[in-house]
Amino acid sequence: MNPSRRAWLLRTGSLAALGSPPLAAWAQAGSPAQGWPNKPVRIIVPNVPGGALDILARMLETELTKTWKQPIIVEFKPGAGTISGTDFVAKSAPDGYTLGILAIGVLGIQPALRKDMPFDTLKDLSGTMLVVGSILLTASPSLPVNNLAELIAYGKANKGKLSYATAGAGSSMHLAGEQLNLLTGMEMLHIPYKGAGGAYGDVFDGRVDLLLDPLFSSMPHVRSGRLKPIAVMGTTRDPSAPNIPAAGETFADFDFASNLGIGLPRSTPPEIIAKINTDVVNAIRSESLAPRLKEMGLTVTGSTPEQFDAYMRKSLKVFADIVKAAKVTIN
Repeated sequence: MNPSRRAWLLRTGSLAALGSPPLAAWAQAGSPAQGWPNKPVRIIVPNVPGGALDILARMLETELTKTWKQPIIVEFKPGAGTISGTDFVAKSAPDGYTLGILAIGVLGIQPALRKDMPFDTLKDLSGTMLVVGSILLTASPSLPVNNLAELIAYGKANKGKLSYATAGAGSSMHLAGEQLNLLTGMEMLHIPYKGAGGAYGDVFDGRVDLLLDPLFSSMPHVRSGRLKPIAVMGTTRDPSAPNIPAAGETFADFDFASNLGIGLPRSTPPEIIAKINTDVVNAIRSESLAPRLKEMGLTVTGSTPEQFDAYMRKSLKVFADIVKAAKVTIN
């Protein structure tokens, strides 16, 4: 074919009329997602081993290894309330080979607390919602309270003497504790950890009075008697633990949850983002993982990257309002 004639047909979209493949098919044939992955994929956990983010990463590791036919390497990069590890993911090579477990609440709260955020959640990260889990307030066995009413009475009588542990400053657990302070005047002291793994032992032994952490990672210790359940930090009881009252039964509209997602750099080719999103959503809805997640009290909310963005935009505003009202600061 005459080169000028071919160029004209390409510009006008008429090349298909000559029997050549459509341009969409050509684009698909050259898609960056073709052949991905062809080497190991890393999942970054921005906390220390042993907490909720670690548990979810390990579950995904098992299922995605089957799908991708490549090793999944779980790496821990704790620090700054999950910000350090998440920043590592945001600034990693945009090729789909470095993913991160996202503490969604942290990403919504931290911009309201920090003026020096090392990344912009909406501009630098893309992601998919994975699961939503209840947050559980538990107490050391040595603390002489057994429910929220008793805790509030004890806290008021011992104002400023109670302490509560979380997986990090600026987390949704941290904000739940500060909202309780705001509503009750207990003035509990926040003790942030680099992941909840190290917090459990201190609460077991009474060095810290209370713990706020996802229900699914706290419940094994409740069953063993090493923690006493006080309240679920939501408006209603969690179906997986119906005997534990909700904070919403005492304070209307009290609603904090642990939202966990998986993210990667936004500059990753859209085709790879779409494939990862599809495979992750299929994994958490699979016959292998879905029943386990349900038993743990986790609600599967696999969604599109666009829905992830919409959720984050909403969270940024909601948490900013709460931070301002409660005068929350990072310890």
